[in-house]
Amino acid sequence: MKKMKITAILLSGALLLGSCSTMNKTTKGGIIGGGSGAAAGAIIGGLIGKGKGAAIGAAVGAAVGTGAGVAIGHKMDKKAAEAARIEGAQVEKVTDSNGLAAVKVSFESGILFAFNSAALSNSSKASLRELAQILKEDPTTDIAIVGHTDKVGTYEANMKVSRERAYAVENYLQACGVSPSQFKKVEGVGYNEYDNNMTAEQNRRVDVYMYASEQMIKNAEAGK
Repeated sequence: MKKMKITAILLSGALLLGSCSTMNKTTKGGIIGGGSGAAAGAIIGGLIGKGKGAAIGAAVGAAVGTGAGVAIGHKMDKKAAEAARIEGAQVEKVTDSNGLAAVKVSFESGILFAFNSAALSNSSKASLRELAQILKEDPTTDIAIVGHTDKVGTYEANMKVSRERAYAVENYLQACGVSPSQFKKVEGVGYNEYDNNMTAEQNRRVDVYMYASEQMIKNAEAGK
């Protein structure tokens, strides 16, 4: 498992329906972000597209109690541990706009794309099939998907292909049985979130976020 650390990240935030068979999980992933139970890790309460989108987190209208926060934290710890077993997955424990634990999943060699393409590779589909199993276990988990690009081409073209990449992942996860109602934000940010520490190929990616829905929060506050 990769060394745990807390990082500060703001979440920025092609129809490819195909067959989806379950695959065995491996133990090649890792988790970034310390803490257990209570919300810990990087913040994803930022705005998608550097101020152009909406904050990630259920609209609950009031502060969530400490007990409910701890319960949700334990749920997210479990999801993070399961996601880390996916081949090549990197998992970050982050925090949503309600101050609750959430999970970011990205892949070292999974959800990557060819230049100017939104077509999922076979390795992408294999990773997504495993991720879908986790998402289906708890329909009270909300999902945000953010597509990214490299810096080649115009801003407009990159915004378009980044959205198509996010939609491609959403549609494949739905083809794998994940409920459409779980997808709350599916957006592309072009190269607004370009990471200079990554290669151009690695920047052609999609990140998937799991966070507490309003129903999950209500259940936690009711002790369910």
